[in-house]
Amino acid sequence: MGLEAMEARQEQQLVQASRAGDLGSFNSLVEKYQTQAYNVACRTTGDPALAEDATQEAFISAFRNISQFRGENFRAWLLRIVINSCYDILRRRKREREVSLEVIEENPGSTIPSPEESPERYAMRQELARHIQKGLDALPKDQRSVLVLVDVQGLPYEEAAQALACNVGTVKSRLSRARAAMRAYLSQHKELLPW
Repeated sequence: MGLEAMEARQEQQLVQASRAGDLGSFNSLVEKYQTQAYNVACRTTGDPALAEDATQEAFISAFRNISQFRGENFRAWLLRIVINSCYDILRRRKREREVSLEVIEENPGSTIPSPEESPERYAMRQELARHIQKGLDALPKDQRSVLVLVDVQGLPYEEAAQALACNVGTVKSRLSRARAAMRAYLSQHKELLPW
């Protein structure tokens, strides 16, 4: 049995134990996917604090509803819950305070320049990250979600389709439109692009 098959089997065992109410097994699933869930939430909301809230809400919701999980792809099911949690938080925030989304000031995980990076290059990289997030924020939510799942998180089309509850053709068409919109947005800021 290959490593990938063993990991899939282990994940299925954790899901089954979680469905039976084993919190330790569910915590193991949380540990496995928490970084990816947060990254999806961060790119979907454009705000690290909102992403933390959305991720936490998603894991609570997943635990409460794990008995409803019927598929074989837990990650896709979980990421669908994360995206829906992000949309719920953004709707609540919009109702509570009619303000635009804040932009990520720093790219999570890369706030400290490396010793080999010049201050100018670091500043340009941070500025590019801000513009990329602004471009993501400007996309319609269905296009933003598919772009984050496929291009940022590297999910295959089939898994992104499961996470978004749509077919593969819809994923491809939304991704095509999202990429075109991002290209157009970034072409307005060519001075920041490294190429």
